[in-house]
Amino acid sequence: MKKSFLLIILSLLIFSCKNEKSQSSDGETTLIRGEFILIDDAGVIKGKDFIYGVVIDDIAKELNSKVKPLQREEYDMVPVVVKGVIKENKGEGWPEIVEIKEIVGVSEPTSELPTKIKSSETAGQE
Repeated sequence: MKKSFLLIILSLLIFSCKNEKSQSSDGETTLIRGEFILIDDAGVIKGKDFIYGVVIDDIAKELNSKVKPLQREEYDMVPVVVKGVIKENKGEGWPEIVEIKEIVGVSEPTSELPTKIKSSETAGQE
């Protein structure tokens, strides 16, 4: 009788611990370093080995207002460090999205602008 009672208690403890662990990892914030851009109603953070869509809320709009003055062009991505919750995207777009919880830092882009090639209407015509 004591053995079966102990087994039941032990199994309940194991199952309850698994539930708590999976629930706490869903809302866990992660430090994310990458380049950010927000165009219209679509935001992206791109890192070395990831690309996340961004949930557009007040914090994302605040980040965009900090990034705008540092952009050299309309489509220039700016390095940022944020804390956020990474979630599976159930809609269209990137497979994973990030909900930004805190803006840690924003810095100026360091790379050179890409070379632009302009076509001229007279080129190639003789």
